[in-house]
Amino acid sequence: MSFVYTVSNYLNRYPGIKKKAKRIFQRTMVAISPKFKAEGDIHKLSPNDSNHEYLFGYYDKSPWDDSGRYVLCLRAKDTWTDVAPDEPADICLIDTEHDNELEIIAQTHAWNVQQACMLQWRGPDFAKEILYNDFRDGKYCAVILNMETRQERVLSMPVYSVSQDGSFALTLDFSRLHRLRKGYGYANLPDHTEGQLIPDEPCIWRLDLQTDKVNPVLKYADFVNFEHRLEMDGAEHKVNHIMISPNGKRFMVLHRWFNGERKYTRLVTANIDGTDMYNLSDDDMVSHCCWKNDKEIFAFENKRDSGTGYYLMEDKMQNYQHYWPTINYDGHPSFSPDGKNIVFDRYPDGKRIAAVMVAADNPDESLINIKAKVFAPFKYDNDTRCDLHPRWSRNGEFVCFDAVFEGHRGMYFVKT
Repeated sequence: MSFVYTVSNYLNRYPGIKKKAKRIFQRTMVAISPKFKAEGDIHKLSPNDSNHEYLFGYYDKSPWDDSGRYVLCLRAKDTWTDVAPDEPADICLIDTEHDNELEIIAQTHAWNVQQACMLQWRGPDFAKEILYNDFRDGKYCAVILNMETRQERVLSMPVYSVSQDGSFALTLDFSRLHRLRKGYGYANLPDHTEGQLIPDEPCIWRLDLQTDKVNPVLKYADFVNFEHRLEMDGAEHKVNHIMISPNGKRFMVLHRWFNGERKYTRLVTANIDGTDMYNLSDDDMVSHCCWKNDKEIFAFENKRDSGTGYYLMEDKMQNYQHYWPTINYDGHPSFSPDGKNIVFDRYPDGKRIAAVMVAADNPDESLINIKAKVFAPFKYDNDTRCDLHPRWSRNGEFVCFDAVFEGHRGMYFVKT
């Protein structure tokens, strides 16, 4: 374990001090290191447009349609001064068969710099309709847009995670999320639960995407009372990072609580209706996860007996396998459509260089290939940073990511 990692791990208890120390360290390293911009066979998807910023969103969705011809993206003017800007963003379609020609097809007023507006193609065909969140008539909502007729259908709640068959979504309180985790919620409405450590109301809802029927799934108290820990007493609670299993029968969610500056996280799974909750990982730190299949989950987390790293776990069991034991840096993992490979990234290192990597589904580190390295200017940092968030094309031949090495946020891809 490196000295830098040891210090960083210790400073997790003191987020404010860690942020300042990290900035000083990185500025020093960048100043004494050779200038670096990018490395790898990187291709640009977004236009050469220095007047706008282009992004897609999170790593658990694909911007490509089923044909591989069209790519979704968001276009904004500013993604570096505010995590959830007031200005609307354009929803655009990139035609890869016509010189990446850009068409503006809609607008959203509910977005952030990390997960955008949950823009995505709706299953099961991932071709006829797109889905995104918006803010209309004083409320958050989701919009389903037919790509042939350009007619839209507005739903009564926004979405967080959508089932692969496109029949339903799970969602949460985006205003509470914004207050407690900048860059992941929306700032349009104040958090009506502010001051409530454990709000007496639902924290996860199910939304039927055909009928618009909404059903509460779990309340904050359900998480606090489930295998309660002493550190939860007097703490403020939230949920984040909901992901529905491929077959749509279960979901995972991060339950987080804050005692002062100390943050605790555990990974909980449950049936779609909230029953059969299971505490899958509870060693204080769980970060980015993905479903490998209907039974297994891959995550960057801490295990008390083997430390921090990537682990493959079996749902509703305490079986797990440690992948790539010397890799102790966080990233955003996902499995290729055929399940044979894993793409993941790493945050900017001491020299502000981030990377995209593809590995075979195997714990052997020698099978990891670095596909791209990109510099991250200090203009994009902390809550307005540009995470790469690598995402697979639907045929598994390409990986798309957001980056800022050209001085503004753009979308790029590499061949796998």
